[in-house]
Amino acid sequence: MRDLLGMMGKAKELQEKMQQMQAELETTEVDGASGGGLVQVRVTAKGECKAVRIDPSLVKPDEVEILEDLLVAAFADARGKAERVMQEKMQDLTGGLALPPGLKLF
Repeated sequence: MRDLLGMMGKAKELQEKMQQMQAELETTEVDGASGGGLVQVRVTAKGECKAVRIDPSLVKPDEVEILEDLLVAAFADARGKAERVMQEKMQDLTGGLALPPGLKLF
């Protein structure tokens, strides 16, 4: 019985830490870039886009497709960074706790 209560206490503690981490991920921002920095995006660690910056030299009517491709690449760069931030925070939170593969906590 004592083990069960201890496990329940740890589960509640983990849940509280997860809620804190979720709030932190909403305010943690990362930058992604493409085209040598000509296109930049800022996203939260949860993937919400906060800002886009496009160098004026790219705004040419006959190069719209290039600009669109660079935006996609910048978002991919930012999303990859955001995922790494989430993984690092999750490792810090769980302290190496072995969680089942595919378990989505956020």
